[in-house]
Amino acid sequence: RLRINKTDPNTLTEEEISKFVRLDIDPSTITWQRVVDTNDRFLRKITIGQANTEKGFVRQAQFDIAVASEIMAILALTSSLADMKERLGKMVVANDKKGQPVTAEDLGVTGALAVLMKDAIKPTLMQTLEGTPVFVHAGPFANIAHGNSSVLADKIALKLVGEKGFVVTEAGFGADIGMEKFFNIKCRASGLVPSVVVLVATVRALKMHGGGPNVTAGAPLKKEYTEENLQLVSDGCCNLQKQIQIAQLFGVPVVVALNVFKTDSPAEVDLVCEIAKRSGAFDAVPCNHWSAGGRGAVKLAQAVEKAASQKNSFKYLYNLELPIVEKIRIIAQKVYGAQDIELSPAAQSQVDRYSRQGFGNLPICMAKTHLSLSHQPERKGVPTGFILPISDVRASIGAGFIYPLVGTMSTMPGLPTRPCFYDIDLDPATEQVKGLF
Repeated sequence: RLRINKTDPNTLTEEEISKFVRLDIDPSTITWQRVVDTNDRFLRKITIGQANTEKGFVRQAQFDIAVASEIMAILALTSSLADMKERLGKMVVANDKKGQPVTAEDLGVTGALAVLMKDAIKPTLMQTLEGTPVFVHAGPFANIAHGNSSVLADKIALKLVGEKGFVVTEAGFGADIGMEKFFNIKCRASGLVPSVVVLVATVRALKMHGGGPNVTAGAPLKKEYTEENLQLVSDGCCNLQKQIQIAQLFGVPVVVALNVFKTDSPAEVDLVCEIAKRSGAFDAVPCNHWSAGGRGAVKLAQAVEKAASQKNSFKYLYNLELPIVEKIRIIAQKVYGAQDIELSPAAQSQVDRYSRQGFGNLPICMAKTHLSLSHQPERKGVPTGFILPISDVRASIGAGFIYPLVGTMSTMPGLPTRPCFYDIDLDPATEQVKGLF
């Protein structure tokens, strides 16, 4: 990499010696963050290097939540131990003073990282209450990472079920985030193409998108969510229609799975299924698996089987050769419904840097709130006419994507004013835990 082919150290020039013994890192460009798997908003910005032993190397840094770590994304996207080791080595941690990227391989830690991750690469085999095998592997949240189970778990599962079997894999947080990243990032990494999109909806969520009152964790639901209200359901189905349209951008048939609560009326359930089918879904099926187990999802399975036999005209949303900003704009306009995007000066500077460094041909992983199609969590339904602000742009080179931060999106969540731990308790006599559900 250094392009130094000499074997006699005495023949090295001063410039070559400098290259050979110093990474010459610019501390202001260090991008590698610490991670912790606990919500702690005070760690969003910290100052490190305060100890006397650090000789004045004080700088501002931050913690991310563990699911936002690039190593988590690599674990979910890798195809083998060799591939994971290569990806770990490619992780860019900073730039040198000439503007060139400094990687984990440059630091000499690739081997140690691979040793730490050599067992984590193996999916965990678990089972449902009814004995169906399940692989649990990786956990990148879709609002701040790519939000999908691992490629390795999918491939092992496909091998186990055989040619006529079905594998259900998750893409978290809606068609606008998890599914979009599944297609544009994970499908590119795995080479796999799904046969069907199963879009999960609930009457309660659609009522909220139709203008229902805010829902606060731990507080009783308002009557709008526990009593029949066809108008709210009808109004909220605009969001479901948009989610179906997003899936159709990729040319894969859609089956809507309506997860039924005991408070949902038959009329509300029928209305959602009717609107979904009218909006282009191959089918829409009420599901009662929460109460009835596997029997409650038999009709859904049958609908998925029929949809899988349909013609699949899968396509990516954008060409990787497009400029970074243009790829961001396509996602913002076609998926979120934005009028346009607006990059902050810092974000534009990072885009320019990554383009210069040769990283412009990577897919995009948007870090955006999961509570709205827009960047504003309070805007439900199908917002339109908004300008999507990009506050920062980061790069996960080992994982293989560029990830812009939308609006005030943070990679370290914070707890609400009234966290649910207030409702959790332990009976010291029986050791019974209360308040978890």
